[in-house]
Amino acid sequence: MWQVYRKELLELVRDRKTLFFMIALPLIVFPIIFGIMGLVVANVAIDEKIKVLNYAVVNGDRAPKFTEAMFYHRDFKLTEINLSNEQEIRNAILQQQVDFVIQINDDYQADSNVPSVDNSNLKAPTWQLFFNNSSQINSVRQKIEKVFTPYLAQIRERQLAQLSLSEQQYQLLAKPVVLKVVNTADERENFGEQVGGFLPYLLIMLCLTGAMYPAIDIGAGEKERGTLETLLLTPISRTALVMGKFFTVMTTSAISALVTISSLVFWGYIVGKVFQVDAVGRILASVGGFDFVLMLFMLIPVAAIFAALALAISIYARSFKEGQNYMSALSMLGFVPVMMAMLPGIELKGTWAYVPVTNVALAIKEILKGTIEYSAMFGIFISSLVFAVIAVGFCVHWFKKESVLFR
Repeated sequence: MWQVYRKELLELVRDRKTLFFMIALPLIVFPIIFGIMGLVVANVAIDEKIKVLNYAVVNGDRAPKFTEAMFYHRDFKLTEINLSNEQEIRNAILQQQVDFVIQINDDYQADSNVPSVDNSNLKAPTWQLFFNNSSQINSVRQKIEKVFTPYLAQIRERQLAQLSLSEQQYQLLAKPVVLKVVNTADERENFGEQVGGFLPYLLIMLCLTGAMYPAIDIGAGEKERGTLETLLLTPISRTALVMGKFFTVMTTSAISALVTISSLVFWGYIVGKVFQVDAVGRILASVGGFDFVLMLFMLIPVAAIFAALALAISIYARSFKEGQNYMSALSMLGFVPVMMAMLPGIELKGTWAYVPVTNVALAIKEILKGTIEYSAMFGIFISSLVFAVIAVGFCVHWFKKESVLFR
């Protein structure tokens, strides 16, 4: 078995494609991709921040001080357009004649006449802001608040003078009780909650990717090259033969996870030191090397499951290309349980602690948060190991079938 393992591993090391997916992809390519994505998002956010927005005001004569403040603000440019109803407003925004429209209600009183505050009229006037809010990066409302908030403050100041109330008295009436939120989660737990869904997804999918291509090469690839028959004629049992191949695929899968974790720690250190992001350094220091070892330890049965399934599929395929097609289904199979772990309300308790792959993704999230119960990790590891043994047993049984090897 170990002779087969050494032979297959040596051949894979000589394969540039395998080395790319096993080492280069997590170590170099992913940081470059994420860096470019971050740069693009930052540039888009900056462009959105400095962008001058075209606007129109309906019934602007009802609030001359507000319209004057909007007109002289550097973030806005007035567009003279006649809009008489809501449909015309929507069409103007849809046709990109304006970026937004503010509609002041018809019965709004002029700024010079402060709306009276009496028992018969306690309903606040309603203005409407029309804009397309489908974009995730949209600063329309934030920019308008810069003008609208001071305008409201002026009105409130005059109304308070009318009622002979001070600002402190108003604040007490508006908020008779202040609810102060105290977050008991530390910095690490907040960080783990934010990235705890994405990082397990990345690690587990790289485990799968690290298993797929070597499995195709030493299974369907050997069929296509005609070298599988030669291996079957050697004085090695088929169980030893398939186990040697299995451990080869599992090794490449585990190395992908190891390189990914090392890459994340390395680039996190670079970001913390070079760009002086203290939070990153504090988080990495709080996670610690032992926690990273635990994450790798939890990924071992996942790598075994993916290695066994990928090798079984590869042995079934007639050619390298057919094996690649079958691996698409395996990718979806690995994608679903990881996505389930990212759903809200799914936690590492009850039945979810025994669902293969999902439980490991949830465990990694809890490790990052620093809230993992180490006693529960043993049960998670054993349950994942049971599924791995079942997958390996199926792979060995599959490899012994003549109808599969020579279809």
